[in-house]
Parts: sequence; structure tokens; C-alpha cells
Amino acid sequence: MRILNVHERIIAKSIDAVGGLIDGLASPADRLWPHELWPAMRFDRPLAVGARGGHGPIRYDVAAYAPGRSVRFAFTGPKGFDGFHEFVAEPCSPGSTRLRHTLQMRTTGPARLSWPLVFRPLHDALIEDALDKAQRVLGCEPAGAHWSTRVRLLRWIVSRRSGQAKRRPDATVGS
Repeated sequence: MRILNVHERIIAKSIDAVGGLIDGLASPADRLWPHELWPAMRFDRPLAVGARGGHGPIRYDVAAYAPGRSVRFAFTGPKGFDGFHEFVAEPCSPGSTRLRHTLQMRTTGPARLSWPLVFRPLHDALIEDALDKAQRVLGCEPAGAHWSTRVRLLRWIVSRRSGQAKRRPDATVGS
């Protein structure tokens, strides 16, 4: 099954400000990835082509990196995820920048079911939280993404299995 999943926000800040968020991914000063609510993005070295890591059960390598502009991650796991996800910052008008996250992959085997049933809703919520965080740390009003009941339920199930619970203040399932 072919997957194309795109999330984006227009942020009323310069490309240098928005692109700087990409450069900080997986660092101690990460201001883009919502590690306060989701598994942290971690690599075996600083962000650069060839760095290996991921977040939670999702594994990937840094396949391309243009500082201040984009980073592409090639999936290495879970099995059946064949493709990439990336963050790209691009100017869209004077003083405004589009921050886009694209996931493009082909799923095979069990991933043909796990992507739509489990991973997609969690992925969508995580990325919307990342885009909200980007807006917030740059002093803009975030869109205010909310977790659906399905996302809260999936997170509760995962937290029960892993023993880790990161809850949003508006979470009600499993509380």
C-alpha cells in the first residue's frame, strides 16, 4: 500500500528561525520534536547524514540533511515500512515560512494493517504536536491540535505495555 502523509504550517517567522528548529532535532536543545509528550527522537551521533536512530519503535537513518532547510530520514523499521519522512522549511512570503512534514512509504506485510490502525493516528497526532510546538517556541499562536479519543486510547494501551505514560493535560482515557 502506498502512503503519502503531509502536515504543514505557515509560520510568521523567517526561514532562518524555522530552519533552526530542524537543526536542533534530537539534540539537548530540541525545540521542534514534542519529546515532552512522545518518545524522544534519538540518534547515535549529532544530526548528520548517516546518523542512526529513531523514536519509540520507529527506526530510521538520516539520509539527507541541508542545515537550516531540511532533513530526510529513511525508515529501517518496523518491518514493512519502506520509505522516508522529512521536515522541510521553505520561504512562502516575506517573513513567513512553511514548515512541512512529509511521510512517503510503501507498506508490506503486517504493516499494511498496523499503519492505518495504529501508527497513522499516532503519527498524525505527534506531527501536529510538533508543528504546534514549533509555532509556540517561535512566539506564534499554535493551531491547537487535540488528540482524538482513538489516539488517547492507543497511547493508554501503549503506556500500559511499556510502563511509560506521557499525558497531555486534556487526556481523559486511562486517567
